[in-house]
Amino acid sequence: MSDGLNEYRTARVAEILSDFRTLQYYIAAAPVNPDDMEDYYTEGWAALRQCALDGQHILNCAADITVPRSSGGPDEQAKAELKQVHLDAYARRHEGQKIYLRQAAAQRWIEWRAQILMGGRPHSGNQAQLRACDQQLRAELATITDESIHAELLASDISMGRWTSEDPSLRAVQRWVRSRRR
Repeated sequence: MSDGLNEYRTARVAEILSDFRTLQYYIAAAPVNPDDMEDYYTEGWAALRQCALDGQHILNCAADITVPRSSGGPDEQAKAELKQVHLDAYARRHEGQKIYLRQAAAQRWIEWRAQILMGGRPHSGNQAQLRACDQQLRAELATITDESIHAELLASDISMGRWTSEDPSLRAVQRWVRSRRR
């Protein structure tokens, strides 16, 4: 017997996929190469390039299309398929949000670095400030955790009045991500 929630499941998957599409747009639009190629290997630019690679990977990794066969008829089969797609979309959005926040931190690093350099190059007089800038980037990146992302996305979804009753747990998201590592 169907539980009558497939309409909600379908709408939820559509919301999550829309969020993921928006994140992918922003991820793809971020710069990956500095104007001055001497800065290519600096921490912020390396982080941005890694984010671009991660964004491409999360977009390209295959969806899990193995859905258990349901014995309850077409509505129950649709429910099983929607739950599988829900997990896939939710985990991709989670990873996309993590990449987006890492990119934002690296882009702030670029702005701070530019303010320190004021159009010049690194030299002994600004090394301490540049090191502090690098440390700030590392500290920001360290705060971008699976736990914080999961909580932030859930709070956002709830504040928008979205149906979150069957959203995957953080553990399920982490399992999905681990199974798709390069």
